Amino acid sequence: MDVLAAPWNVDHSLTRRMAAWDSAWARQLLPPVEEAAEHTKLWWAAAATMAAVGGLRGRRAAAAGITAVAVAELLSNAVVKKLVERRRPPKEWIPHDDVEDRPDSSSFPSGHTAAAVAFTAAVAPTWPWAGAVCAVPTVLVAIERIHSGAHYPSDVAAIGLSVAALVRSAPRLALRHLG
Repeated sequence: MDVLAAPWNVDHSLTRRMAAWDSAWARQLLPPVEEAAEHTKLWWAAAATMAAVGGLRGRRAAAAGITAVAVAELLSNAVVKKLVERRRPPKEWIPHDDVEDRPDSSSFPSGHTAAAVAFTAAVAPTWPWAGAVCAVPTVLVAIERIHSGAHYPSDVAAIGLSVAALVRSAPRLALRHLG
């Protein structure tokens, strides 16, 4: 029984620790990151920039990124959130005002993180440099979702890793089934 409880204890401990993280850096940077990631604005802006300045490679990377975001959003918000009922971290664990702005939907999975990881994972094979640049806001989005009390670290990590694996393997799977 202790072996099964250990991951939950670590998840809860990390949530409390990350939500309580109080630094000028976090207070200044994370709220704008959350605002930019809301409704995938950040990823649309990144795609538009790539398409405008990256030539054919940029347009392909942008199209791959936006397609991956659409699939990730659909799967995470319209399918998985409906199947998995997980309460958000308790308000008592979150020592700042962001806790009042949390959605009422299931904590698992993090749709913001799913979109971020999907975009970056889809862009990287086509344009590695742009994928590396996109990885920075992707990590910041994941950190913000935990810091704001919207998600547990496992909500962010599980969906992030799953989406990245799916995006990376989807082209091979599609070619195998089509050809």
